[in-house]
Amino acid sequence: MTKIKSVGILTSGGDSPGMNAAIRAVVRAAIYYGLVPYGIRHGYYGMITGQIREMKSQNVSGIIQYGGTILKTARCEEFKTPEGRKMAYEQLKKHNIDSVVVIGGDGSFKGAGAFSAEYDIPFVGLPGTIDNDIYGTDYTIGYDTALNTVVQAVDKIRDTASSHDRLFFVEVMGRDAGFIALRGGLACGAEAILIPEAETHLETLKNYLEEGNKRKKSSNIIIVAEGDDAGGAFTIANKVKEDFKDYSVRVSVLGHIQRGGSPTAFDRYLATRLGVAAIDALLDDQKSIMIGLINNDIVHTTFNKTIKQHRLADPKLLKLIDILNV
Repeated sequence: MTKIKSVGILTSGGDSPGMNAAIRAVVRAAIYYGLVPYGIRHGYYGMITGQIREMKSQNVSGIIQYGGTILKTARCEEFKTPEGRKMAYEQLKKHNIDSVVVIGGDGSFKGAGAFSAEYDIPFVGLPGTIDNDIYGTDYTIGYDTALNTVVQAVDKIRDTASSHDRLFFVEVMGRDAGFIALRGGLACGAEAILIPEAETHLETLKNYLEEGNKRKKSSNIIIVAEGDDAGGAFTIANKVKEDFKDYSVRVSVLGHIQRGGSPTAFDRYLATRLGVAAIDALLDDQKSIMIGLINNDIVHTTFNKTIKQHRLADPKLLKLIDILNV
């Protein structure tokens, strides 16, 4: 068994629903195994500036149902420098913290990996991002909630689209990966889905819309990931308007509502399992790894792999759209 006696907990990068559930699991698992948990506010910035306090079980009571993160989060350029990481190390030693759990994305894991290579404090990561694009896990904390938020929003948009015979381009988050767009679009019956992993052919889209027009479709919903190669929902909508002047075209950008809200049951379950597994890993002398869930089993993936490799949405699933829109 490891000799660690305490664990710091921080959330870094973009927030995602379920982070609070993960914090709760890490704190209570640490206490169960006799470790002293410390909350680090505002991510790596708080680690550098000493925003650190001991946490008790009651500090995480009643938070599992809330989105966001009670520890706050931030992006910290200073932590990317050796000088910044040295300041962080000094703060951890000052507070007698000898291990850290970081909840975030691949950028957060990159910082954790660099720190672990320089200092003798083990870091373990939990994948917290709505994009679901981290290598080493089937699901990231927050993805399921974001997906359900998108489906609920698009269902409501379709009501007004049908009432007015309108074409809606709905932009969802996904700068580098189209998981939210692809699975969300399939779940809400979108007529077309545009993602970064597949080249967008505007002529093909226009031909499809023309066919739908001939069939007198009462509404069309096109889901666009923000990182789509054709330029995003507004750009694509303007190009479509040029050839379909009779169409009533609207654009809706869902934006940051996808990051908020009460986490779904699955995200709470996922965050809880991963949080406890993080403490198990630290007690087993593991370091520089991310805890993930693959085929419902807990797996460990090195930070190097999570940083260098990315999960990408399968463009083959786009074929389902063609099949279902006959």
